[in-house]
Amino acid sequence: MRVFRRLGLLLLLLAGLGLAGTLLLQSDAPAMSLSKSHHSRHGFRNNFEHPPQTPAGLLRFAAHHLRLPQKPVHFPLAQNDPAWLKANTREPTLTWIGHDSFLIQINGFNLLLDPHFTRRASPLPFGRPERLVPPGLKFEDLPRIDAVVISHNHYDHLDLGSVRRLYADHRRSIHFFVPLGLKAWFADQGIHSVSELDWWESRRYKGFEFHATPVQHSSARSGLDRNRTLWAGWVVRNANFSLYFAGDTGYSPDFLETRERLGPFDLAALPIGAYEPRWFMRAMHVNPAEAVQIFQDLQARYAVAMHWGTFRLTDEDMDEPPRALARALSEARIDPDRFFVMQHGETRKLDFLFPEPQGPTALARRSRTAEAAES
Repeated sequence: MRVFRRLGLLLLLLAGLGLAGTLLLQSDAPAMSLSKSHHSRHGFRNNFEHPPQTPAGLLRFAAHHLRLPQKPVHFPLAQNDPAWLKANTREPTLTWIGHDSFLIQINGFNLLLDPHFTRRASPLPFGRPERLVPPGLKFEDLPRIDAVVISHNHYDHLDLGSVRRLYADHRRSIHFFVPLGLKAWFADQGIHSVSELDWWESRRYKGFEFHATPVQHSSARSGLDRNRTLWAGWVVRNANFSLYFAGDTGYSPDFLETRERLGPFDLAALPIGAYEPRWFMRAMHVNPAEAVQIFQDLQARYAVAMHWGTFRLTDEDMDEPPRALARALSEARIDPDRFFVMQHGETRKLDFLFPEPQGPTALARRSRTAEAAES
């Protein structure tokens, strides 16, 4: 069984890190708009080039990672109130389900980010990684879901079982927002309430704007589809609230442009885990210090940490990212309350984002709109 588990992890690495396409022949990519720099004849690419991850590097990482002793960790689930969440239409809330999965409630609108509720983040039923902490909310405890945002198609972010169950349970209300190229995957599952967006494209839905933004990452679900669908960060906002969701990303200047185009932001959900060893992970996964730099680049009022403590993906200890984040915030002289870490399952009321009825983000946005109209 251990051999099969190791094989499963290796296959996940091949798919999730987007390297299998360098080992196997790629199939033809879909038609691209070659006038856009992140489109190519072979798929999508990042705005800022970085040294490629090689097959030799993958095998070196996998061999070392599989031999690492696993430090025992225990992350207790916080006690939330599912009945209250189901009934809530007034209080703004944030609930961490685990990894990159959040439930956000704003003005009676219920949004899920990269929902993952199943046991494994793997293409194989027996593969690693396995969830170390149960989901902070169960399927049956979710309120009515209005929208789901998917950052990219890696198995720890786009989970087939979760997507199918969500659509079955919330068919009348739910709409999925996905990066370019993923609509066909959803159609194959019989799901058609889907909007796919290229970077800098947007859609309006139930009073909210959804904007896809560039981040530095990759995509793949098999050995033949490397970078054939896009990856994205997301901005979700209405007149009084603006959320930035990074998904998975390495550090790049993309965040400065995102702030210039779509900021300011009330809350940013930023990854802090899956970053060691740096020689291999730097291009695709930020470490906590780089997450703090993104927080500063975005000029967000607050940030919440994600992408840690749920699946063991890389070499750092599972409980190390929050400690490293605390050190990085201290070095940057940033109040730790502004970039906070949640407990799995914790629900946090977001009243602190709305000290005034109109909210500073809405005021800033109206000011920019008025200036643009006058010019």
